[in-house]
Amino acid sequence: MTEWTKAVSALIACVVFWGVSFVSTKIAGAVFPPMSLGALRFALALVFLFFIKNRAVPEEKLQLQDLPLLIGAGLTGVTLYFSFENTGLGLISASEASIIVASIPALTLGAQWLGGKLPRFGKRREEAPAACIPPRRWVGALISMIGVGLTARGAESLPPGTGTGVSAGGNILGYLCMIGAALSWVAYCFLTPPLFSRRSRIYIVYWQTFFGFLAFIPFAALEFPHWGRPNPEVILHVGFLGLCCSALAYRFYAQSLAVLGISISALFLNLVPVVTVVAGFFILGERLSPVQWAGAALVLAGVYLAMKE
Repeated sequence: MTEWTKAVSALIACVVFWGVSFVSTKIAGAVFPPMSLGALRFALALVFLFFIKNRAVPEEKLQLQDLPLLIGAGLTGVTLYFSFENTGLGLISASEASIIVASIPALTLGAQWLGGKLPRFGKRREEAPAACIPPRRWVGALISMIGVGLTARGAESLPPGTGTGVSAGGNILGYLCMIGAALSWVAYCFLTPPLFSRRSRIYIVYWQTFFGFLAFIPFAALEFPHWGRPNPEVILHVGFLGLCCSALAYRFYAQSLAVLGISISALFLNLVPVVTVVAGFFILGERLSPVQWAGAALVLAGVYLAMKE
């Protein structure tokens, strides 16, 4: 199996985990406040990654020169992203949230383009990222965004009580939180790759998780009086969020960033809402409309077009 094939397989696993995570977050979020849920899932992830790191790369110790990138990525990709996402999911539907998250590929491409236009240490980069981004990636990102919109909004065409719960008018704070989540993830995607040339992926993910978890602690402590009493189902969902959606998914996503690059890895995220509505079909018994199936096909077409080279 080639590195490219391994990276694509890792991305598909991430998409499946994160697609189902919207359902798990909704269920667990009814018992644990947003910051507490983030702290719990990344505490589990940290324990899991600790044993993997000590077995895989016991000789790699934390280096001071890595701290700015590790702390920055931990805060943006872990603490801020899930603080915004967990709060937003408590205010708007999972489908509405997925529409906003679908802007991540376009925001990532825009950031790459803008990065090539800005001077760096008084000089322009020798090769501007704008010149390196094939037009098909822009078109693929647009097609996949349209597909995400159809996939999520298609629920409106279903009879009441049978769709994914998209509301016509959501809470404005919920929308702002999801926009904050999208911007936080874009920042994470640009802070992580500079470490690949000198550190192992498990080292990077472990310390990002460590610093992201630390930032959750004071806020989770304030929320503790508002914790509910979890039942076995909620505990299973928290475990799934911690082990699969945090520890494994972040490790897999780091692998894809290193091999496929930022823009392709970000574009795959538009498959997440497709998995979300399919998970709703199987787990929550929700129906899928023809419009949603058409939207899912557009997402797949957009991702394929962007990866055609």
